[in-house]
Amino acid sequence: MKKSYGKFIALIALVALTLTYSCKKMLNQPVTGYLSGAVLANKAGLEGLLIGAYSMLDGYAETSTEWETGIDNWIYGGVGADDAFKGSNTTDQPTAVPIENHTIDPSNEYISEKFAFFYNAVQRANDVIREIPLIKDGSVSASDASEVTAEARFLRGVFHFELAKMFRNVPYVDETITYGAGNYNVPNSGPIWKQIEADFTAAMGTGGLPKTQTDVGRANWYAAEAFLARTELWNHEYAAALPLFTDCITNGETAGGTKYALAANYEDNYDASKKNGPESVFAAQMTVNDGSNGNNDDPGEGLNFPAGDYTSCCGFYQPSYTLANAFKTDANGLPMLGSTSMSVQDYTGDNTTKTSVTANIPNSSVVNLGNDHGLTANDDFTPPSDNLDPRIDWTVGRRGIPYRDWGLCGGEQWSRGDLCPYNPIKNVFNHAQQASTSDPNGGWATNQGTADNYNFITVAELYLYRAECEVEANSISAAMADVNVVRNRMVNPAGWVHTYVDNSNPGAGFTTTPAANYVIMPYTTFPSQSYAREAVHMEEQLEFGMEGHRFFDLQRWDPITGGPESAGYMASVINGHIAAVTRIVNPVLDGHTFTAGKNEIYPIPLEQIQLENGQLKQNPGY
Repeated sequence: MKKSYGKFIALIALVALTLTYSCKKMLNQPVTGYLSGAVLANKAGLEGLLIGAYSMLDGYAETSTEWETGIDNWIYGGVGADDAFKGSNTTDQPTAVPIENHTIDPSNEYISEKFAFFYNAVQRANDVIREIPLIKDGSVSASDASEVTAEARFLRGVFHFELAKMFRNVPYVDETITYGAGNYNVPNSGPIWKQIEADFTAAMGTGGLPKTQTDVGRANWYAAEAFLARTELWNHEYAAALPLFTDCITNGETAGGTKYALAANYEDNYDASKKNGPESVFAAQMTVNDGSNGNNDDPGEGLNFPAGDYTSCCGFYQPSYTLANAFKTDANGLPMLGSTSMSVQDYTGDNTTKTSVTANIPNSSVVNLGNDHGLTANDDFTPPSDNLDPRIDWTVGRRGIPYRDWGLCGGEQWSRGDLCPYNPIKNVFNHAQQASTSDPNGGWATNQGTADNYNFITVAELYLYRAECEVEANSISAAMADVNVVRNRMVNPAGWVHTYVDNSNPGAGFTTTPAANYVIMPYTTFPSQSYAREAVHMEEQLEFGMEGHRFFDLQRWDPITGGPESAGYMASVINGHIAAVTRIVNPVLDGHTFTAGKNEIYPIPLEQIQLENGQLKQNPGY
């Protein structure tokens, strides 16, 4: 699908404007190049509109800023939580800083672009549905029309879901909302989960999405079922979501007809040469070297590469100490669950003095994992020998550990701004595949666009989401079994990072010697519901670290959105992260806190409130 996007970009940009925002009040004559609904009223026109809607899945169009709107949510889901730091320096992309230190206000450029982009995406899906009744030439059969409508409603559900998890209280906009009808000022009276569920349910209906597709990038019936279950999970409808997750796990198959299954190795999900595999439930398709000048690669990650041997910019999205520490395991190979209320000496906003702060510090972060912060390239450093979950080195680039096939990671020497010694790795290409899986992102960032898909939902998520539902149903043994399915993949040493045969020649391959002291085992007991809940939540942090999930997971679990954790949960987690981090100077986080009852949801952009003539209401606290 993605390779077909490029030739429709200019066409669809015009269509989205001409169909949604009529110019007839300003002009008496048709504009040269104007494409009306009548011109597109045929099978080719409808397919072009649909492909244009699919093209928005990656979060990028030529009118958007890719790192602000990208579907990976690196800034909102990762930096805005405890997964990562923004990196670079405070004057580079300064409007990103308030997202990290929770001082964001409604005028912020990042959230304004995100909001506008995904409503443009919603309108592209709606344009598809509005076009179908205009087709009178017999080129589109009733069954074709039904399937295209189902695909458009699926996409509309996906786009609304992205908006709802970011801003929660957002307008629901369907095909009846148009400029011509004069009903385009739509209120945001509350969450829209039920309307999103209705779109996914309709997409699964008779004559809707098939169970297999000719193009692997198109949505199939099981993708809609997975999204419906996920939406119900976000709305805390655990009993409704549970059987849907079970059906997906038991019977689901990819659009290409492959039975859903965990990939053989964890890292396969981050290898562009293995994309669209059995673990990918639905993905935004990314391509490189396709004549688009880097506009079809993974757009949102363009700034998020280390200053290693094959990329040089821009040092954004640095894994946090908190995330790295989370991969510590105990003598039984299990995560170090829980937190400790303790007083720590933190730097204040002036970055020179310290003050005593009491916070719930994660047990894994009471003492930081050994790292190279503050060391020069010439200083000796030996990676720590702590027991570690092997997923750490597929998630966090650490000094002295093989970094894919690039060579030993340079740690803080590869970062920018000296805020953190860790580097992103999941979004990075393998050097051996560099020519075929990377290109200049947006035409400027050398090798910093990749062909690695963005997976909206994976089979691992199906298991862990089902485990969430089982915990809330008090089916503790079933939840443990699902968590162990995910953990057991990592018990197999074949999926670990191993040392190089020759450190000076990484291309020579790897030995069978683990690169670190990896110790991981399945759980043997969940002694209580609360323990089970924490174990499931921790597993999601470990499995999906640096994938833009974390903020939205914490938000979902917090009772402010109906979640099962105790009051102030999200604030406690993030403030514990800040307190632990700011024992070391951090000019972005020092002196800041996460405010419960406010920062769990991003603010509605001010310019959108102004445009909507009073129909949009601001989220609490802003």
